[in-house]
Amino acid sequence: MTADRPSVGVVERETAYFVGTQGGPGVLLLHSFWGLTPSVKKRADQLADAGFMVLAPDITFGERPVSEQEAVAKLAEADVDRLARLVLVSTAFIHEKGGDRPIGIVGFGMGGSMGLWASVRAAHLVRTAVSFYGTQQIDFTGSRSSYMIHLAEEDAYVTDDDAAFMEATIALESLPVEVFRYPGTRHGFGEPESDVYDPESFELAWSRTVEFLTDQLSP
Repeated sequence: MTADRPSVGVVERETAYFVGTQGGPGVLLLHSFWGLTPSVKKRADQLADAGFMVLAPDITFGERPVSEQEAVAKLAEADVDRLARLVLVSTAFIHEKGGDRPIGIVGFGMGGSMGLWASVRAAHLVRTAVSFYGTQQIDFTGSRSSYMIHLAEEDAYVTDDDAAFMEATIALESLPVEVFRYPGTRHGFGEPESDVYDPESFELAWSRTVEFLTDQLSP
């Protein structure tokens, strides 16, 4: 695949959307359980317009649920090994395309959780990770990243204890972490496919994200 203009290609024999300036700061964009939708590609384009080179792999492997119930069911059936392998290969791919400079990861829901995991599993490749309503109950030892976490006020998937534990675990490693909660929102507030989409809250979170990536990844 080549950047500069949007392209759809394959990474590890899986579909991916790739856009941005060749050699620019790399960002791995990991979508939620709604799949690699047009709105995900739009976000990739926005990041490319901000000067980043962006790879958005299809981490639901072609699945495009039409309801939250279906999305949750598909996630429960996911091949975890295949998913983890694709995330790691994609991390290495965008790192190499960006001139071997540390990359940023932005993820939503399941993609946020996988991005947090990759920031530890591939710590030498990742400088920063942003998660929208995705958490991880893992040991962050070895991570070299700065973190930004966007959380909903009400979340059926992420409890207050989950969020507090993750924040404390990151802080325990003396890693920078910023956590934002958005009043009146629910899990998925950044997903146009969801009936809880909150464009105003999402735009605020997204502007914070782009500014954070720019600060962290600029040469």
